[in-house]
Formats: sequence, structure tokens, C-alpha cells
Amino acid sequence: MIKYVLRRLLQMIPVFIGVTMLLFLLRAPGVLPGDPIRMITGERAIPDALRVEIEEKYHFNDPLPVQYGYYLSDLVHGDLGDSLQKGRPVTDIFADKYPNTIKLALVAIVIEVIIGVGAGIVSAVKQYSFWDVLVTLSTSILVSMPVFWLGMLFQIFFGIKFKQWGLPYLPISGMGNPPDLVHLILPGVTLASVSTAYAARIMRSQMLEVMSQDYIRTALAKGLSWSTVVRRHALKNALIPVVTFMGIDLGAMLSGAILTETVFNWPGVGLEIFLAIGQRDWPVVMGGVVVVVIAVMFVNLLVDMSYAFLDPRIRYGSGTE
Repeated sequence: MIKYVLRRLLQMIPVFIGVTMLLFLLRAPGVLPGDPIRMITGERAIPDALRVEIEEKYHFNDPLPVQYGYYLSDLVHGDLGDSLQKGRPVTDIFADKYPNTIKLALVAIVIEVIIGVGAGIVSAVKQYSFWDVLVTLSTSILVSMPVFWLGMLFQIFFGIKFKQWGLPYLPISGMGNPPDLVHLILPGVTLASVSTAYAARIMRSQMLEVMSQDYIRTALAKGLSWSTVVRRHALKNALIPVVTFMGIDLGAMLSGAILTETVFNWPGVGLEIFLAIGQRDWPVVMGGVVVVVIAVMFVNLLVDMSYAFLDPRIRYGSGTE
């Protein structure tokens, strides 16, 4: 296991370098339309001395490999640059926003695990029953809905309409002042909705496939109860594809759910990146992508490590991956 983890960590290095090269090219002069110095100073006229000072500060006069070396050195030291619009270090901005994204992602992944996995198991165990039809129909509807549209429906119905009808309603924007858990309900459910439907469908198909295997029939023939066979034998083997999907999904959530955070004005990483794109605040955009890549890589590593727990037959020694 230790060798496997070290090997995976080493494999992350070229991925990180490749992503940072692409990000650097986005910042390099002449790649994107417009003058990069104008992005920093605005449209006002600037003296030549100030232009030279900015070129020296950002190394615009150096060859591209030298510029990339400075950029990579700053990243290694945790320096993502300064926001062009706010004048603050990008690391400080994301340090303020990332806890909010983590809260939203954790609520969404808990909903996905409890409802998605539970619904998939019930649907498979009670195949062709009313519950199976209900799960299949509801998940088919959910996977066809755009997340931003579903979020706006929730806002209209559970926020605006419930308030008009005199019923207890849910807040539709922000985190609250001070922040409270009630403001997490609508964005959390919205973020989890489509992923929960996919998780339920994957869980159902995997459970049906596993329960048709010979060792399940053998366990039943030995006198084990149906619930014991499902819990001890079928569930763990069926969980691996679901865990893979949820790991990828969690990485995407931790990287900032741009649509959900924008619809609900949730002050997280996704909303910050969305606003930065509109303002052409490239240090924030690029810093956000770096944070996204790191989060996804480490979540994927944790998911791969969980396979050994779910299936003892899996070993990470040499030659047995």
C-alpha cells in the first residue's frame, strides 16, 4: 500500500506540471486578446515608467521558459499571485471561500450517499416492485434536468411560493448572517440532486449484477438469510463503481460547484471563479484551477486506497494492481 501511494504521488507531479503549463500559457502575453498590462492597470493611460515597472514585476520581458520558471517557483511556495480587482493575495481569497465550499460539498455528498446508495439498494432488492419503478422513474427525471434550472425551481417553490402561502419557507440566497444550516438546505439538495440520481442508478445495476453471481446463490444455499447475504456479500462488491463515481463527484464539488454557488449566491470557490472570469481577473481564475486540480488528485488517491477495504482481493503490491 505504501509503495502504491508513493507511486501515485509521484504520478501527480507530471499532471501538476502539465496543468500549470497550460495555465501559464493563458497568462502569457499574446495568448489571450488584449494587453495584459491593461488588465492590471485598467483602461486609463499609464506612464512609460509604470509600464516598465509592471513588465519587470511580472517578468513579461523574459523568455517564456524563464517566465514559467518564476511562475512554478511561486506556486511551489504557495504564492498564487494577487487579485487584479481586489488587490488581495489569491491564497487569502480562497482561504476565506474554501470552507464555505467544503460545507456545501459535505452536505451534498452525505445526501448522495444516504439517498443515492439507499435508493439503489432498495430498487435492486425489490426489483420490479413499486419502489423499483419509483426509483427508476425519479432518477430518469433528475438526470435530465440542468442543475441551475432545478435550483431556480427550488428557489421559486420552497422559497417564494411557500412564503406567499404562509408556510415555513427556506432561504434562497447567501449563507445567512450569522451563517446557519438552514441556508445550506436548498443549495445542498440542488448540488446533490443529479449526482444522487446517477449514484442510485449505478448502485442498482451493480447490485443486480452481483446478486446474479454463483457465490450469492451458494451463500443462500448454505442457509444465510437474504439480508445477511445482501449486507455482507453483495453490498461490498457492488460498492466499488459507486465509490469511484462518488469520489470523482466529491472532487468536482470540492473544486467549487460554479452553477449551484452562482444560482444561490453561495460565497464559495465556484462563485469566486465565476465572478473572476467575468472581470478577467486571471490570477484568481488560474489560482482556482490549481486548487481544483490538487483537490481532485488527492480525492482520487483516497478513492483508490478505499478499494482495498471494499474488496480484500485487491492488493497494491507490485504486479497485483
